[in-house]
Amino acid sequence: MKNKIIFALLIAFGCILISCSSIPEKAEPVKNFDVSKYLGTWYEIARFDYRFEKDLDNAIAQYSLNGDGSVKVVNSGYNFRKNKWVSVDGTAKFRGDKTVAALKVSFFWPFYAGYNVIALEDYQYALVAGKNLNYLWILSRKKNIPENIRVNFMKKAKEIGYDTSRLIWVNQDRKSPFEK
Repeated sequence: MKNKIIFALLIAFGCILISCSSIPEKAEPVKNFDVSKYLGTWYEIARFDYRFEKDLDNAIAQYSLNGDGSVKVVNSGYNFRKNKWVSVDGTAKFRGDKTVAALKVSFFWPFYAGYNVIALEDYQYALVAGKNLNYLWILSRKKNIPENIRVNFMKKAKEIGYDTSRLIWVNQDRKSPFEK
């Protein structure tokens, strides 16, 4: 009986770990990706709402390189319902070739989620897909995004199968105390 429980747990963890390596069917991660150019602060311009970012405005993601080649991730934002700043640290790892923008990120080890950069404009604007059509982010180095980039990202997301009407456009009207 004990062996069956352990086996079931191993299968469950395997399924969780495998699921993080997926990407929506019509999406492709950026190739010729240079992680060193991606490091730094990114402002969240839009996202699909999900429980870990619920009620957050002024959301940012900060990326830096760890000594082992993984990426330190610090996500933060202002919870406008609770009137307080929140932050969470995580780690991102490449799922394979480090020149392909297909990563997995964990904020609660051993659980990972897909992080796939599927469009990138001069390392200033990024469209990021999760493991399926329930996760999507538009990021910018500035607190806004040019209209032509927004239109291109929305078009690409729709072609992949995203329901872009679900996007929440994030207010960026405060300076984060976590921002470096």
